[in-house]
Amino acid sequence: MATRPSWEGHLRLSLVSCPVALYNASSREGDVSFRLINPTTGNRVRQLTVDAETGTPVERKELVRGFETSKDRYVLLTDEEIRSVRLESTRTIDIERFVKLEDIDRIWWEDPYYLAPAQKAGVEAFVVIREALRESGRVALGRLVLHTRERLVALEPRGRGILVTTLRSHDEIRPEEEAFAAIPDRKADARMVEIAEQIIAQQHGAFDPSAFVDRYEDALRDLIARKDDGGDGGVTAPPPEPDNVIDLMEALKRSLSGKAAKAKPVAAAAAAKATPARAKAKAAPAAKPVRRRSR
Repeated sequence: MATRPSWEGHLRLSLVSCPVALYNASSREGDVSFRLINPTTGNRVRQLTVDAETGTPVERKELVRGFETSKDRYVLLTDEEIRSVRLESTRTIDIERFVKLEDIDRIWWEDPYYLAPAQKAGVEAFVVIREALRESGRVALGRLVLHTRERLVALEPRGRGILVTTLRSHDEIRPEEEAFAAIPDRKADARMVEIAEQIIAQQHGAFDPSAFVDRYEDALRDLIARKDDGGDGGVTAPPPEPDNVIDLMEALKRSLSGKAAKAKPVAAAAAAKATPARAKAKAAPAAKPVRRRSR
């Protein structure tokens, strides 16, 4: 594999182990990125690290990490001291448990990685573990130290390799009540629900991620291309359309009859009242990027 691994170590199932390498499954390489520029000179600016109290510049190589134990009191740690904290999961993904996929709520899933054999000598053991996973129909759970944190990870067979996904810890998830507490506990109108279900049935289909593009990033690229060609940018959203307030039932019926394109969607506070809809910004055509940033 051409890319550089994010982690290297061993995968172990009981007494069976093999050397493996972990690779990022996602990439932000194509994202639009900006650099800070001095508008007077057109030159890039350089950020300096300075002492917050004295203002004296400090070389980055001289910096250490500090953990604040109380206000303005820090325990200092060097990179060497941090690296000295070694758990077994620092270099080994030890499979601890097997669970059903549906038992893991989607809120826990985080970042995906590809796991592959790191040496030819470990291919046979890797394939045995992969196929055992495939035949079991279950997801394996293990632990892995990644970016100075021990993470719970889920392992699933994927093609000729294994898909590893980090899982969020319990203290990373906020209680849903914090967001949902203000939602009134009441039943929806049965007739409206029935119409909404018919709309869902009309619009169902297979998931195709290639059909979804980042229209905001396309508009940014178009703006960059226009300015690079000497234009003034000229990428603006259309002005808001006049309010067209309709009741929720009428909006549902129009959507079902295929007239949704002529009537703007409405978010209603109640069946008798509706808030004005917001016009969607027209997406600008995609343009070739001026500059891309590699990770």
